[in-house]
Amino acid sequence: MTIITDTTPNAETSTVIHTEVLVKTLRDGRRGLTGWALGITAAATIYAGFYPQMAKNGAAQAQNLPEGLREALRMDDITSAPGYLGSTVFGLIVPLAAMFFGAAVGARVTAADEETGTLDLLLAHPLTRTSLILQRFAALVLAAVGISALIWLAMLAIRSGADLTTITPTRFAAQCANLALLMIVFGALATGIGAATGHRGATFALTAAVGVAGYAIHSFATQLGIDAAANLSPFHYYIDGEPLRHGFQWTDMAALALTATVLVAAGTYRFNNRDLRN
Repeated sequence: MTIITDTTPNAETSTVIHTEVLVKTLRDGRRGLTGWALGITAAATIYAGFYPQMAKNGAAQAQNLPEGLREALRMDDITSAPGYLGSTVFGLIVPLAAMFFGAAVGARVTAADEETGTLDLLLAHPLTRTSLILQRFAALVLAAVGISALIWLAMLAIRSGADLTTITPTRFAAQCANLALLMIVFGALATGIGAATGHRGATFALTAAVGVAGYAIHSFATQLGIDAAANLSPFHYYIDGEPLRHGFQWTDMAALALTATVLVAAGTYRFNNRDLRN
């Protein structure tokens, strides 16, 4: 977002807020963002629809798994609606897809243009580096909120038919809000790495690697004897407060939002101080 103040003599001071980059980013990426939204929502909806079967047979199936794996995948209460969705849909499938979404979209914030050599042309316009990165990241935030809202609506649509009525719409909203923040955190990480390196492929790979490692540490910390390390993972703040049972967890949400803010701020600082000619 670019803010221009008119200070010409004998003229009233006026402030004009430009969001052309934000709008163009959303418009140019609408097909890809639509694909992400439909794909993640479809996966969430399909697997959530299996709950009635799991309510009947899930306990027996879970007992066939090793105890450590059951604990890692949070399958001890898989016959309840919050337990099933918290283990499979919102505990495994959706958050990993969200992580890859953040990595893919965040890697494009500045690194894609820099890698293709079009960044100089873009910055030749009256646009600061800070405004570029913030507008592009704002587009990512809006996309993450839109995807999470779509998933929330999908859960409400199947709530009765899939016997998920023990989870209130507010608690679904709480889980989807955490999901949006998780996407934003990994998008912020990719934005920061891309702003520092200028290499889109490496940015995506490193962000995805951090995400997978973070998920593994969070899931298997107890088995590895490193319980405290789980608290360093974004997935801890995303799911451990059990929003599907307890609703909005404001402290966890604040931790995710603060993490994203710090990552984007660090990336913006580095981007502003780099020699982009090299």
